[in-house]
Amino acid sequence: MKVINSGFEADPSGFVALADYVPAVVQEIRYHSTYNFIGDRIDGYEEPVALITKEAARALKEVSNEMIVQGFRLKIFDAYRPVCAVKHFMLWGIEDQDVRMKPYFYPDLKKQELFEKGYIAKRLGHSRGSTVDLTLLDMNTGKELDMGSPFDLFSPASHPDYRGITEEQYNNRMILQHAMLRCGFVPIDCEWWHFTLKDEPYPDTYFTFPVSSEYLRR
Repeated sequence: MKVINSGFEADPSGFVALADYVPAVVQEIRYHSTYNFIGDRIDGYEEPVALITKEAARALKEVSNEMIVQGFRLKIFDAYRPVCAVKHFMLWGIEDQDVRMKPYFYPDLKKQELFEKGYIAKRLGHSRGSTVDLTLLDMNTGKELDMGSPFDLFSPASHPDYRGITEEQYNNRMILQHAMLRCGFVPIDCEWWHFTLKDEPYPDTYFTFPVSSEYLRR
């Protein structure tokens, strides 16, 4: 593995396109679209593709294999997120008065509370390259499992241990969480969809190259 100093880094050589490692994966990269909590395509998302470190990709392949046996496929909402995207989040929070997506993503919070409560941070694990946001698809129906709250709903209802949902919804969360834990990922306490590789290769490095498979070939 190439040693990269801590801080900010533009070298994508330790990254891969996740679909190259996990062909069964489904991708819906929300920050390349306008259906996200800001309502615009996020800076740095040049292509709707999940990029991730090689180590995290290998671990996700194990998760995928396990889930396929149980009749599920992985659906990815986000993986590597460049530093400029996080800056976009911060500027939106500080300067932009636009709240058009509030009913869909933070209906019970004021905009600034997204930062105060830790839903959005100045430095995010996604920019280190080994964090992924995902859910499960039922291979029989082709539909997402009902997790009790949608991706990026900033609410206590999205906390992994939230019990104000049905038993089936909670069990669906646990299917995903247990598989991710077994394959070396760790969750956070406010988002059921968010996991980081425990032994991430670049724990102190935040990457700046755009989300585009073209950068992996340079």
